[in-house]
Amino acid sequence: MENYGISKQQWLEEFLELPNGIPSDDTFRRVFEKLNPQVLEEKLTQWLQQLVESVVSEVVSIDGKSLRGSYDRNQGVKALHLVSAWANEQRLVLGQVKVEDHSNEITAIPALLELVDITGAIITIDAMGTQQSIVQQLQKKKADYVLSLKANHPTLHSQVKNWFELARATNFEGVDLSYDQRLETGHHRREKRQVWAIPVTAFGGLHQQQQWAGLQSIIVVERVRHLWNKTTQEIQFYLSSLPPDAALNGRVIRQHWGIENQLHWTLDVTWREDQCRVRSFHSPRNFALLRRIALNALNQETTVRRSLRQKVKRAAMNNDYMIQVLNSFCQA
Repeated sequence: MENYGISKQQWLEEFLELPNGIPSDDTFRRVFEKLNPQVLEEKLTQWLQQLVESVVSEVVSIDGKSLRGSYDRNQGVKALHLVSAWANEQRLVLGQVKVEDHSNEITAIPALLELVDITGAIITIDAMGTQQSIVQQLQKKKADYVLSLKANHPTLHSQVKNWFELARATNFEGVDLSYDQRLETGHHRREKRQVWAIPVTAFGGLHQQQQWAGLQSIIVVERVRHLWNKTTQEIQFYLSSLPPDAALNGRVIRQHWGIENQLHWTLDVTWREDQCRVRSFHSPRNFALLRRIALNALNQETTVRRSLRQKVKRAAMNNDYMIQVLNSFCQA
């Protein structure tokens, strides 16, 4: 930061008063160590929500990510773990919340849902967030959901799994359901996806069904992947507040991976987040937020069709392009 400031001091003075020149690296370090990240996250999230378009009917994925390099062995500090909300179509981070020490994502997700406006959105969360209290919160905030159902709810999971296997063996005779099939090829791989969307009424009463507010459908996805050296098969189950439409629910489930491919992977490859050894006090959390703001800004600038890494370099070298990136984000 200090080197960038020194290199761009004349340009920065057009916007900032710098009577004492560019602050030193120690000054930057002390500021980010002491800056309250929770207040910063709240203020920036509120500002962002005034700029972005509505998320009605948009898939908003929620998932966690650890900053692997943020641990401090000498101080006994574990790596920082953050939960983020990602708007897939707009390619924007809507907010982030820290997972507190000695806790897990179950406690962080409700705090994140209170931080961002998800009215009308379709929320996707992996099995960790498939909790009755979270479902009730989503319905209270007028959002739909598609949540992964795994063995952390053993009774419900077994009931759905056994029903599906029996119904499939009889070719779903007498069951009114929706079915969709997709075939994709690429990267030396062929994947066949089958999706069944089954109304909850077909099950004749699920375990604690009344506790899953707004539940309309059980979604079953079977993926068969043909690789060059092997074939794999997996079946996954989902709880959905959407109507039993296989094509719609299948698209939503597919888009959930956007948070991994377009957010987490990008942070590690473009900004090398996992390799960053910033680890003192509040610095890791504040720098994580800055990376996500930068990602948002670059995603909103669409006139330059280059990779994010090339856009980062161009913004660093070209003052006019930096202004263009900032304008695109502020006017999003």
